[in-house]
Amino acid sequence: MTAWAMCSGHEAEELHGGRSVDLSSVIIAVAGVAGTLGGALLTQRGSQRAKRLEIELVRDHEEAREARSLRRTCYAELNRDARQFNTALNRHLHVMRERGVEEADSDALEEAKNAHRDRYSEAQMIAPEEVLRRASVVNQALNKVYGQVKRLERGAPEPGETMETASQAQYEVWEMLRTMRTAMRHDLGISHED
Repeated sequence: MTAWAMCSGHEAEELHGGRSVDLSSVIIAVAGVAGTLGGALLTQRGSQRAKRLEIELVRDHEEAREARSLRRTCYAELNRDARQFNTALNRHLHVMRERGVEEADSDALEEAKNAHRDRYSEAQMIAPEEVLRRASVVNQALNKVYGQVKRLERGAPEPGETMETASQAQYEVWEMLRTMRTAMRHDLGISHED
């Protein structure tokens, strides 16, 4: 009985010892699998985060490129329409000196004025402060000359307004246009001149 008890105890110890070894092996195996799965999960999360960051960078780059393209188009049209408005004012002044203003002359001036107004309104929504400040100076100068021209045309000029003062004011707009164009080119990264 003692031998049996010893044997049973030894077998129990082996069984118990076997369970300990088996339990340790299971714990090590579970830890290994968990580590492998956890590592894979962390790698996947890192990869997803890197991919999201890459997508955001591409999107930001694309948005910046689209904004620059939109500004470039707006600036080209604003420059063109402001120059055409100034040219139309100059022509109108010549027509007033040489002959009477006809409806077609007034229509041409109004068309140029309206085109400039539309481009300036667009620029107000997308141009940065420096460009908008320069565009505002041009817009105010053009509208001031336009007012003088129309008052002279009606024969109701304000004190000091003559064909000569209107022509001089119209001529001075060209320098303001150059300054505006330089600011637009600088904003687009084309020119770094002041």
